[in-house]
Formats: sequence, structure tokens, C-alpha cells
Amino acid sequence: MMTPWTMVFVAGRLLLAALFILAGVAKIIDRQPFLDHMAQQRVPGVLLPLVILVELGGGLLAASGFEAQWAALALAGFCVLCAVVFHRDWSNKAERTLCLKDLAIAGGLLVLAASVGGRGV
Repeated sequence: MMTPWTMVFVAGRLLLAALFILAGVAKIIDRQPFLDHMAQQRVPGVLLPLVILVELGGGLLAASGFEAQWAALALAGFCVLCAVVFHRDWSNKAERTLCLKDLAIAGGLLVLAASVGGRGV
């Protein structure tokens, strides 16, 4: 039987995972806007399949709870990398907010990773 806190933990894990699953699917459905954005930041488009793998694979692992600790660590690193590469212009309020959101999501993923292998405390 799941305790209320376990249910809260699972709901949080699913909400975090959904962000990455949906992002990965969006990149599969229509790659071009993402390739254009990557090109603007001088990120090689050849990395898009790896991005999709990290987002979709990591999201599915985190959602399932299988190897969620490692998935959460990988996704946290991915978020930090995205913050540094894509949201550097802190003079732009929107970019600053997006950077901080990426870092906050990374923080949540680190908490997930630290919580007994992603299974909750």
C-alpha cells in the first residue's frame, strides 16, 4: 500500500518526466524549429538525435522508476548544459527566466536522484 507521501513522490516524478517525454516527442514530430534554434546557438544539428534520446529515454526511465536515479542525474546535467548553452543573455529577462527555470528543474532532478535511487524516502 502506498503512503500519501509515496503518492506525492510518484506524482512529482511523473510530472518531471512528462516535461522531457513531451519535449522528445515534439522534436521527433517537427525537428526543424529545434535544428534552427540549435544553429542559432552554434550547436551542431547532428546532436539532435542524442538530445531526443536523452529527453525521451531519460523521461521514460524516470517515469517508470527503473534506473530513475541515473536518468534523473543525466537529465539534471542536460538541464544545466541547456541553461549554459541556450540561455546566456541575462540582460534579456525572458532568457534569464528560462535559464533559472532550467536550473530549478535540474535541482528537482537532483533531489529525485538523491531520494533512495529515485524510489522515494
